Amino acid sequence: MNKIHFILLFLSIFFISCKQEDTTPKKTNGKINNISVIIDDLLWNGEIGDSIRNKFASPVIGLPQEEPLFTINQFPVKLMEGFLTDSRNIIVIKKDTKEDFKILKNKYASPQNIFQISGKTADDILCLIQQNAPEIIKIIHQTEIEECQRINRKSLLAPKYFKDKFNIKLEMPSSYQLMLQKDHFAWFKKEIISGNTSILIYEIPLSSIENKANKIARITKMRDSIGKLFIHGKEDNTDMITEEAYAPYFSNIVLNHKRAYETKGTWVLKNDFMSGPFINYAIVDKDNDRILVLEGFCYAPSKEKRDLMLETEAIIKSLEINKKSLQKEKPNIMALLEDQN
Repeated sequence: MNKIHFILLFLSIFFISCKQEDTTPKKTNGKINNISVIIDDLLWNGEIGDSIRNKFASPVIGLPQEEPLFTINQFPVKLMEGFLTDSRNIIVIKKDTKEDFKILKNKYASPQNIFQISGKTADDILCLIQQNAPEIIKIIHQTEIEECQRINRKSLLAPKYFKDKFNIKLEMPSSYQLMLQKDHFAWFKKEIISGNTSILIYEIPLSSIENKANKIARITKMRDSIGKLFIHGKEDNTDMITEEAYAPYFSNIVLNHKRAYETKGTWVLKNDFMSGPFINYAIVDKDNDRILVLEGFCYAPSKEKRDLMLETEAIIKSLEINKKSLQKEKPNIMALLEDQN
């Protein structure tokens, strides 16, 4: 091969590789639970801006202090072609000749959601925001869950523990440490500045919640009994209980293709001043003849808790339940709980 042929071959390989790199989507950036809203100042400072703030910065349910659902960053339309194309969640609102709502995926980077809303008048735009806000919120929340899970996967605890003890797969970050282990129960905790976050995993019999008339009362009783057994303050008689002053938020959902009960609320230490939010999932797992319970909670008195709780939710929602039951004793925690009451 002569020198000219070698140079031509090198240049061909170089340009092909550059072309391939150009087709690779760049990664989005930005903080968790942030939205970039692209809208002119005139619209932002009026009724349309108020509607956006009311929908997307409304208080998160289940937190002891008021925190916005998402952090909103507003920018004028002219910045859309700049650095904002790296944002993970973008809402573009403008006046146009027709009413339109579009969802674009991964247009400039990945993962990315771009929601385009346009209308002839302010009333048209307000109507589209009202109609589509629930879907937008659902999509953004799921994207942020997946972003947390992607970050968690950088360093995970060994999966063997979860398979052997609970017959599940769970993506638990290595920043969490096993604090307490009992029959059919495990408590993992991560220390943070001025506080901590925790994940509980335990099993109870199917009959403890299923076919009961007041499921939220049963779940509250279950939580309080678990706290009495395993989670205490430094002083005597300071068990973790569900805050009685505020009724928990309860909903029926599907988790890992199984029926589940989601409960959000506030925990407190009885006869103490410690408190914080929790999110509890009680999953009906008939394959393994049990209710599988996963709960996340945090204690962070000097920090905002929205993103901490999103991390615990992301961990729990990484759950995969194995089909066949391991050969072991049936859950006996509830028997211990009943003895205490």
